[in-house]
Amino acid sequence: MFTVVSSDGTPVACEQHGGSGPALILVGGTLMPRARHTPLAAALAQDFTVYNYDRRGRGDSGDHPRFEVRREIDDLDALIEHVGGPVLLFGMSSGAVLALEAVSRGSAVSALALYEPPFVVDGSRAPLPSDYVDRLKALLARGDTAAALTHFLTVGLAMPPAAVDGMRQTPVWAAWEAAAHTLPYDGLLMADLMSGLPLPRDQWSGVTIPVLVGHGDAGEASMTHAARELASHGANYTLHTLPGQNHNVDPNALAPVLTAFFTGL
Repeated sequence: MFTVVSSDGTPVACEQHGGSGPALILVGGTLMPRARHTPLAAALAQDFTVYNYDRRGRGDSGDHPRFEVRREIDDLDALIEHVGGPVLLFGMSSGAVLALEAVSRGSAVSALALYEPPFVVDGSRAPLPSDYVDRLKALLARGDTAAALTHFLTVGLAMPPAAVDGMRQTPVWAAWEAAAHTLPYDGLLMADLMSGLPLPRDQWSGVTIPVLVGHGDAGEASMTHAARELASHGANYTLHTLPGQNHNVDPNALAPVLTAFFTGL
């Protein structure tokens, strides 16, 4: 593991896999520590030098009392500067949206792959309520991380309450509680993009590099609709469907798709 220091002084922890191919950075989703992507990084390391990092507030990375989306992009830019850009970039779930934002704002990236950015672009699932982030902040301010997680899972992810009750009994729940303070970060990143309305056509007009938009055909309809909507935004976007996959994608199914895309450019 090594660390880079972001522009606001926040240390960002990262690990490297491989070392003989082009630099590829992995961006995790909500509550995901870098360990979540270790199997994917290992599967890609034969063809790429893979950098798998903890987003701020997660895992071994530091944090800052004041959050802004720009700070997370600065984290990514610090890592890109350290490894030498332009780089290849992969984003998972909300991390896909962060990756899009980074490229749109000028981060040194030559090609971008995304898996199931969790937009809500129609009525296939309930949109986020307008007070979603405020509710998360209020729950966290009073120290109720379990309630904040429940709010995220039932409202943010539209999971049935019974399923959430079952998750409370699993080992991952404690890890999620430890990162629960970062839930508003992704809420601020996603809130206006989970409204049930089509994506603004000019939202990422600055993204002109090749973009792969992946989704599974065995998951939520809203994810499929979101991927199709995003992929319609330009000739530089390519839609790819992974058979039998859902949001919890198998790294061994995803890695060959990413390798084919990035090496075929």
